[in-house]
Amino acid sequence: MTPSRRAHVTRVVALLDQWADAQGVSSHERARWRRAGWLHDALKDAPLESLRGVQDAEFRDASPKLWHGPAAAARATREGEQDAGVLAAVRYHTVGSATWDRVGHMLYLADHLEPGRPHDPRERASLVERVAAGGDEVEAVVTLVLTRRSVHTSADRMHPQTVAWLRTLGR
Repeated sequence: MTPSRRAHVTRVVALLDQWADAQGVSSHERARWRRAGWLHDALKDAPLESLRGVQDAEFRDASPKLWHGPAAAARATREGEQDAGVLAAVRYHTVGSATWDRVGHMLYLADHLEPGRPHDPRERASLVERVAAGGDEVEAVVTLVLTRRSVHTSADRMHPQTVAWLRTLGR
C-alpha cells in the first residue's frame, strides 16, 4: 500500500470509529466496521495483472478500477475473515449492494466522505455529522450519496449491483 493509500484507509477507519462512538454501537459492531475499513483498499495499489486472476464472472467485465474490492475480499477470506457482512462490504465498496447490512453502508459512506476527499468539504462535513446522528439519517445520506454518484451514469454502464441497489431505493 502506498503512503497516500494508507493515509486514506487510516482516515476511513478513524471516521468509522467516530461514527461508532457517536452512535453507541457495540464493540462487536465497531470491530466489524474497523475490519472492513482496513481491508477495503488493501489491494487498490496492486498491479492489475495480479488482480485479474481472482475476478469472478460478476466483475470480470467490470472496469479494472473495481477489481480491488473483490480481490481484497477473496484474500481476506483466505486469511480467515468469516463475517459475510464484512466480506460483502469490502467486495462491493466501489459499487454498492442491495444486500448489505450496516457495515456495508457505513464503509460506503466513510470511503466517500472521509476528510481527505477533495470534493466540497463543507457539505461533506455536514453529511458526516448527519451520519453520526445515526438512525434514519444514515439511510438518508446513503441514498443521497448513491444517487449523486450515479446520476451521470446510465444504467447500462453501471455495475449490476449498483443498479439493483438503486432499485431498492426507488430510483
